[in-house]
Amino acid sequence: MSFLARPPHTARTIAAIAIGNTLEWFDLAIYAFFAVYIAGNFFPMADETTSLLLTFGSFGASYLMRPLGGLILGSYADRHGRKAALLLSLWLMSAGTALIALLPNYHVIGLAAPIGLFCARLIQGFSSGGEFGACTAMLFEQAPNKRGLHASWQFSTQGLGSLGAALMGFALSHWLTPHALMAWGWRIPFAVGSLLGPVGWYLRRTLHDAPAFIQAPRAAAPVREVLGHYRPRLAIVAGLLSVTTTLAYLLQYMPTFALRTLHLSAATGFAAAIVPGALSTLLTPLGGWLSDRLGPVRQMSVAAMLCLVSAWPAFTYAAAHPSARSLFLLVTWLGLIKALYSGALPLVLAALFPMPLRATGIALGYNVGVMVFGASAPAIVVWLASVTGQPGAPGLYVMLTAAISLSALAGLAGFDNGRHQTSKADAQPA
Repeated sequence: MSFLARPPHTARTIAAIAIGNTLEWFDLAIYAFFAVYIAGNFFPMADETTSLLLTFGSFGASYLMRPLGGLILGSYADRHGRKAALLLSLWLMSAGTALIALLPNYHVIGLAAPIGLFCARLIQGFSSGGEFGACTAMLFEQAPNKRGLHASWQFSTQGLGSLGAALMGFALSHWLTPHALMAWGWRIPFAVGSLLGPVGWYLRRTLHDAPAFIQAPRAAAPVREVLGHYRPRLAIVAGLLSVTTTLAYLLQYMPTFALRTLHLSAATGFAAAIVPGALSTLLTPLGGWLSDRLGPVRQMSVAAMLCLVSAWPAFTYAAAHPSARSLFLLVTWLGLIKALYSGALPLVLAALFPMPLRATGIALGYNVGVMVFGASAPAIVVWLASVTGQPGAPGLYVMLTAAISLSALAGLAGFDNGRHQTSKADAQPA
């Protein structure tokens, strides 16, 4: 039975989960998209590269909170329910986003401005740390069949959040002058993101945990169980996340890459960022559908290999031929690879852990991977381009993370000849 043909309550449940997830990732994406303007307001250094590094440093440092958020909110989801954890994470994200929208800049309150920005990012990092595990577990558990398709909405709605952020950036760059955008216009998307929080809460309050989860026994100490018995799987999860999380944050870095490296307009950079968001939204479910038929390990291996062999040439070509055309070709290619890879990924992650530990296991492994590989990606590529003098340097980092993900996939290759029998995961004892 297809998704559209499922009972209406299942469709409404998945829609409510997905829309709330979209709002969460919109709030995260706007920070990366508006990094240049945040740098000018909170880190006004004489050297532009230093200012931008400090901005992306705050972006990355906040991800130190994600494993903690994964531990606390993931455990909360396993002990008290996915719905309860999803409602809490949404309120926390809205609070962090509202703080950024309202925080005075450096010229008004001095050092309190970057400190306040850092605190707001810590709140957002804690929130998103628990969101992913609870959301993926709930999507997986709501559909006993075609779980690859259903779980893929996790990354599809992340793409939708990024798409919304890119569209808003594109619109503001057209409607406002560069001076107005730097002075106050950058605050608009943060204000919108904080106001959308109650909308997501209203939708999620009607959710119900899957019957199988309600009837399943609870683990008394999910964190202790996961760390005690599933550490090898946590390492595999982090490795699997390596390439897709790097691509996600580099695609959010594209407006900055367009401005600083290709010397294109802000509007062109935001327009280019729309493409991977749209591709992720539309094609990731196709990747999930394919994973139910082809097997997720095989599918992800093809995508990671494509990334390994093409990332450096793609970035080098775009840097050598700075134009809107080359930028759009770059983001389209990377967006297609990411959709193919991440469409299959949630199926693998959810199947690695038994139901009583699933949210905790996914959240911890995911957030360690994001913290190590993704959050630092924009700062690393800015630094690489600066020290090597090679504007195509982002491609080197993508190649490294693709190799790491291929190594992690090799560790999964023995699972039923590359095909996850996901129904077995729920039968495993805690």
